[in-house]
Amino acid sequence: MLTQTAKETLNLQSDGETMIDQPAISTAPPQPFKLVFRDGHISLDDQRMLLIHAGAFSALRKEMMDSLGADRTRGLLTRMGYAAGLQDFYMAHEKMPDAEPLELMEVGPRLHMLEGIVNARPVHIEIDMEEGRFFGEFEWSGSFEAEVYAQQFGVSDEPVCWHQVGYACGYTSALMGKFILFREMECAAAGSTGCRIIGKVLDDWGDNEDVKADLRYFKPDAIAEQILQLQTQVEELRHAFDERTTLGDMVGDSEAFRQSCDLIRRGAKSTVTVLLLGETGVGKEMFARGLHSVSNRADKPFLAINCAALPEQLLESELFGVEKGAFTGAHVSRPGRFERADGGTLFLDEVGELSFSAQAKLLRVLQEGEFERVGDTRVRTVDVRLVAATNVDL
Repeated sequence: MLTQTAKETLNLQSDGETMIDQPAISTAPPQPFKLVFRDGHISLDDQRMLLIHAGAFSALRKEMMDSLGADRTRGLLTRMGYAAGLQDFYMAHEKMPDAEPLELMEVGPRLHMLEGIVNARPVHIEIDMEEGRFFGEFEWSGSFEAEVYAQQFGVSDEPVCWHQVGYACGYTSALMGKFILFREMECAAAGSTGCRIIGKVLDDWGDNEDVKADLRYFKPDAIAEQILQLQTQVEELRHAFDERTTLGDMVGDSEAFRQSCDLIRRGAKSTVTVLLLGETGVGKEMFARGLHSVSNRADKPFLAINCAALPEQLLESELFGVEKGAFTGAHVSRPGRFERADGGTLFLDEVGELSFSAQAKLLRVLQEGEFERVGDTRVRTVDVRLVAATNVDL
């Protein structure tokens, strides 16, 4: 077992190149890490780094807190720090392949200091690679996360150095080859004189509810998928309100209006596809909703999409859905309007704006009730009543 109680930290110097020497207990020849500025690149050895303003990070953190909430912001910053810790360990290990685990462990805080994150002082470290045991206690001063949080939000009722804790977990987990959980026990943003963290093997934390709560911040959060679910719920709520827009709610006394209503009621009893023709503003969507409300699909979803309002490259994915990885930015699979309107009615406004490719796929849905998501080969089946509208002569 390797143990050490630290007494002081390393002073960094710069003369165009900033260097971090290996710990004094190292028996290997000195091979300092170099921070080099050249041609718009900042390189820490061969790893490109970015120098950003703390104020810019502070503004980003506040926007994330305001838009995503503290819980999701903490998760994103924790996972970001974890990834940074992994990268720094791999760099340190490549630089010092023969170093002892304790030597490598000491490099992490020094890299954190060099990167301007925090002044880290090891208090006590115990490493037993054979038994897979680890204990580490560190004191932090000058934490940039504590500073930016206090500037934006004042005193916190809990520790807020989420990125830094994630970094410690990532670096140490890579060193040990197993997950090491660090927890911030004291935080300057919460009124303490400084910050203090403790790290252990997960089992050594015991059956602690706070520990279980901390672990969820290391798991990816499918924000996009949840937003889509919320979007579907909003559409369903709108549908619940729009059900009141029946044919009986539309007021008119002309012969043409009465004939149109009669035609809609007769068509609603069948499954025939309906095309509504008329100039913009005459109420084609009102008639489409009225048709749905008096059909045997009235208790199922009614979804509408304006084909002219979406770019051609997005229209197919909106109609038929998209599979994860189908194109850049498709991070999750999601259903299209046809799947979400299954059993109900889909209203295609300005149907004349559909591309030829989308028209071919639409024809297949009309004839066979089958379609494929963008980027997928699986054939899906739906039962959708289609109502379309246009203001042009098709």
